[in-house]
Amino acid sequence: MLGLSKGLQGELAINIRELDLNLLRVLRAIVETKNSHAAAQKLGISQTSVSRAIAKLKESFGEQLFIRKAHGIEPSELAMMLADASVDMLHPIEKVIEDYSAFDPKKYSGKVNILVNTFLLEFFGPRLILALRYALPSASFNISQWQKDSLYDVLQGGVDYVIQFESYSMPQDMFCRNLAKIENVLLARKNHPSLSKSSDWDTIHRLPIVRLYLDGINPRKGILEQLYEKQGYQANFLLTTHSVRTAVELVKNSDAILYSSRFVCQIAPELECYPLPPSIQRHNVLDIGGSYLQTRRGSPFSQYLHQTIQTFFNQTLSTQ
Repeated sequence: MLGLSKGLQGELAINIRELDLNLLRVLRAIVETKNSHAAAQKLGISQTSVSRAIAKLKESFGEQLFIRKAHGIEPSELAMMLADASVDMLHPIEKVIEDYSAFDPKKYSGKVNILVNTFLLEFFGPRLILALRYALPSASFNISQWQKDSLYDVLQGGVDYVIQFESYSMPQDMFCRNLAKIENVLLARKNHPSLSKSSDWDTIHRLPIVRLYLDGINPRKGILEQLYEKQGYQANFLLTTHSVRTAVELVKNSDAILYSSRFVCQIAPELECYPLPPSIQRHNVLDIGGSYLQTRRGSPFSQYLHQTIQTFFNQTLSTQ
């Protein structure tokens, strides 16, 4: 609402901070059409609403702001000056609203910044970028692996979307949704001398373990250590690494085992999936989550990006 008071010299003193932008839209429409009925049609509102707005404008700027004539409304010099000024004031706002509400994925030409857990990026990255490119053909992409300080970048607004295991605790600032579940299996070389016979605790507790380090997920003492200790054994870690290919190479050429997803077999068909021991089976599912800032929940771009990634995981995992 326009805050108005009379100055010492009789001038109008307007509190811009209380300016009603809708009044300026009406003022501009009247100046352009010089007719209240035509202004109402242009704005998509009732003529009664236009009449009320004219009354408020006159109350604020004086009765001579508009002069009624037989053929319509004659705007004063002040009205025309205000209309010109309102274009500069309202156009940037209207442009933002238009871009926000009329998001066209085929025409979007901005950069899409996505952070992905290192392990997930290794397996899903090649197909994910193709799905994103198809969904946003005019955009450019920056897909990076999750690192120690990544959360800070996300909270600062520099990241559009995060794909991470749900065991990583996101703050309340993030809007989170489950994307998929992947099953853990016991991986080792084909025709493994021990696992070909059995994969119970008596068999596997002696076997060296290759562990994939998942950024932000593995604590100093992880689930595997705890599971082995509950059985009265100590986990023997031969290698801990970020690199899936390094882990695979060692497993292929030794008796070592790897607790991971069956997706590993896609890059290493020499490996075979073996049954997990019964006590580990309740830990055999990893939940993948997608998240973005809560402040962007209403953004058509963020919603479309999430739906694109959700569809990608649905289709990818349904074919496995």
